[in-house]
Amino acid sequence: MKFTKMHGCGNDYIYIDGAAWQIPGNDKPKVVRFLSDRHFGVGGDGVIFINPSDEADFEMEMYNADGTRAEMCGNGIRCVAKYVYDKGLTDKRQLSVVSAGQVKYLELETDSENKVSRIKVNMGRPVLEPEQIPVAVSGGQAVNVPICVEGLEYHMTCVSMGNPHAVIFVDGTEDMELERIGPQFEHHELFPRRTNTEFVQIVDRRHVKMRVWERGTGETLACGTGCCATVVACVLNGLTDDQVTVSVLGGDIEVAWDRERDLVYMSGPAVTVFEGEVNIDV
Repeated sequence: MKFTKMHGCGNDYIYIDGAAWQIPGNDKPKVVRFLSDRHFGVGGDGVIFINPSDEADFEMEMYNADGTRAEMCGNGIRCVAKYVYDKGLTDKRQLSVVSAGQVKYLELETDSENKVSRIKVNMGRPVLEPEQIPVAVSGGQAVNVPICVEGLEYHMTCVSMGNPHAVIFVDGTEDMELERIGPQFEHHELFPRRTNTEFVQIVDRRHVKMRVWERGTGETLACGTGCCATVVACVLNGLTDDQVTVSVLGGDIEVAWDRERDLVYMSGPAVTVFEGEVNIDV
């Protein structure tokens, strides 16, 4: 099977043309776990199949590294746009991509070689109602809500950008033991579908630093939906302006929340790393 390895700010996935390589649905979790393994497979934070769609220009079928299906990936959807344009599957610079029933709209920027270098994504409306995120807390929004992990009380602001996020504000991100505390948040009883968790340090009104523990994967170098959720949480808590640079371990992602239209826009790079062929046993 042919594949393409791509990343957005270090958040790396294996991309497969779902029209050319059709894997039975029951076999996909096993194939995803094999491909994602950084020792025995290709290596990545997960696998994304790019499929034809009747709802949009393309479908993004995304899986976490552990083989579980995910609803949305901000870095992944930017790479989907680069994949389909650079490979000549479309000549559009304004695309629609559907993932788990959610349609997102993308604007593509190209370089001197007519290759996509940067993508702006309309990520849609942030979901703040607890039951829709979902998170088991009362009230109209989950803003600055206490959560106890390992006997310590943290305060979280929960947002869904098509997938659940819990944003935790911290004094510094460098010395955090995410391998230890990340799973405690992911599997906390307050999150019926588990959660992605962002640990955020405020630098100033237009700049924050963030580390992320992703549901089903672990710590990654970037999370596009997590950056969007971070900025929404920052604004809701009065900590930043509406337009913010989010510095993650793999680079910078620009996020703007248009409060009047209630839409979040994310801009960032997409990079092709290498292509190859791999034998799979299905």
